[in-house]
Amino acid sequence: MKVLRPGGPRSGIGRTRARSSRTPLTLALPALLAIAFLLLPLAGVLARTDWGELGGHLTSPGTSEALKLSLVVSFWSLGLSLVLGVPLAWLLARVPFPGKALVRSLVLLPMVLPPTVGGVALLLAFGRRGLLGPWLEDVFGITLPFHTSGAVVAATFVSMPFLVISLEGAIAGLRQGYEETAASLGASPLRVFRTVTLPMVAPGLVAGAALTWARALGEFGATITFAGNLPGTTQTLPLQVYLLLQENPQAATSVSLLLLAIAMAVLVALRGRFTGTPGSARPYPAKPPVDEGSSPANTPEPPAAYEGAPDKEGWSLHAEVTGFDQLVLEADPGTTIAVVGPNGAGKTTLLRALLGLTPRAHAALHLGDIDVTRLPPHRRSVAWVPQDGALFPHLTALANTAYGPRAHGVPRAEARRAAQDWLDRLAVGHLAHRKPAQLSGGQAGRVALARALAVRPRLLLLDEPLAALDQTTRAQVRHTLRRHLEGFGGVCLIVTHDPVEAVSLADRVLVLDEGRAVQDAPPAEVTRHPRSPWVARMLGRNAWPGTATADGLELADGGGRLVIADPLPAGTEALAIIAPEAVAVHRDRPSGSPRNVWPGTVREITATGSRLRILITSDRAPDVVAEITPQAATELGLADGASVWTSIKATETTVVRL
Repeated sequence: MKVLRPGGPRSGIGRTRARSSRTPLTLALPALLAIAFLLLPLAGVLARTDWGELGGHLTSPGTSEALKLSLVVSFWSLGLSLVLGVPLAWLLARVPFPGKALVRSLVLLPMVLPPTVGGVALLLAFGRRGLLGPWLEDVFGITLPFHTSGAVVAATFVSMPFLVISLEGAIAGLRQGYEETAASLGASPLRVFRTVTLPMVAPGLVAGAALTWARALGEFGATITFAGNLPGTTQTLPLQVYLLLQENPQAATSVSLLLLAIAMAVLVALRGRFTGTPGSARPYPAKPPVDEGSSPANTPEPPAAYEGAPDKEGWSLHAEVTGFDQLVLEADPGTTIAVVGPNGAGKTTLLRALLGLTPRAHAALHLGDIDVTRLPPHRRSVAWVPQDGALFPHLTALANTAYGPRAHGVPRAEARRAAQDWLDRLAVGHLAHRKPAQLSGGQAGRVALARALAVRPRLLLLDEPLAALDQTTRAQVRHTLRRHLEGFGGVCLIVTHDPVEAVSLADRVLVLDEGRAVQDAPPAEVTRHPRSPWVARMLGRNAWPGTATADGLELADGGGRLVIADPLPAGTEALAIIAPEAVAVHRDRPSGSPRNVWPGTVREITATGSRLRILITSDRAPDVVAEITPQAATELGLADGASVWTSIKATETTVVRL
């Protein structure tokens, strides 16, 4: 017997892996040389600094005056960069316009342009003989060259790009769903920018502002060319270093060390986050999120009934949608419409068109007697819950829910009381102090739903609002939502893939396919006679499209012929619907009355409650799903890959005209 010892072959494998994970020497040497190249100048400053005279050099009158002026210039430059650069960054990140690439190139230009050339350009633009200089002097009495304001302009010219580029990247990385949801809650574009966009891109803003300030503090070339080198007026620390090199090199080294220390402090504080991304902040510390099914001790029971007063005025809906979606949608006040269809059918596009948020489709929208087609999203009184909820991560659940009322001008205390009330109704009131990162998916979904309901909109759009909930919580929230919709004076559209939601919540079911309305009928009618293969399959039926013949249905895509009990006129496009329990499964070819018999192969067996669903494929018929008992499956010896025969009686097939 051969025994493997710790030092045997296994150790050899470990050594092999260790060797393979080592950095290649051909890459390590140039990298080390690069580090040395960057470190040696810094080491030179440290080595040549006269540490005994450092304090005296830094506190000398000339250096102190230059330091104060540098701080004044850099902070004014930062302020000017924030006022001008933040809107510019938002414009580049959010607004498509002709010449956008050229504008971005202009923003980057000062970063690659030699500073002295930048100073010459500023002189030719704002100097006394420049393009705007004479006008500024004659009208406003402003002379920029050889003045402190000129130093501010020069520093802003070379440093503002750092803020714009950093913030643009952060805004571009922020999903627009947050801003769109805020607009649907009634927030104006400026309020959205101030309360949602800026707080969520704060890391990028802080990083850009820090780099901008540090670059402005160290600006030399553009300043000396455009503003000159006047002590107490334009002579900043970098210019002071330039003069000291000629008169007192030791003092120049000490001042250089000061600038070096400031720059390193900024970089260390940023820790490399030069392009901060939304949501990169450390999560809000708290207890682990409670799952949707919280214990009764921690989760208050929802009230037995919602007694909130219904809207005094009803809001009907009339929408003519064009573009990718093409349909006319009308509904009376208090109507709930479930929108269903396969992926890509245009369900979300329809909601976004009603919100006025997509160029793919346009909706001529009337709510009641008011035409809101030309109104911006925040003035339409159309609230929505997107698929992911889009809760604002920087706000608590309570602040999220109060956001809409506050955007409509409701006082803070009243808005928070209303928000707490809605959270309580949806059984998440005990989570009001938590931020979205502390909530489970189902809890976040209920908060998003409460936030939309709190604004009492005329049109309520819900994009799969209950998808993240477990079955027990889904039933509870569905019951609460149904109670609210009973007293809702507007119209509600719910996108869903759950037939239970469609039947229990909706007065009508709108079936979309490729942007067209395939069926718009009460849930019972859609359940009995679905006109879409996708809906039939969603309901658990087999659905085969085809063309009617004299004695049956010629199935699409060469699927064979289906004999039916009540043939339609030849040439009629129709859909054959067959319940899974109507499909009989045999191991041998059956004899007797079945008119539709095909051989096939078992491809999948899944359990559904107390029964089994069998997927059977065949080259003579479309894939078919049969539903049988486990006992029958055992008696037939069914397993994946087993050869079987299927049979369907002609009387068990329902045919719907398309």
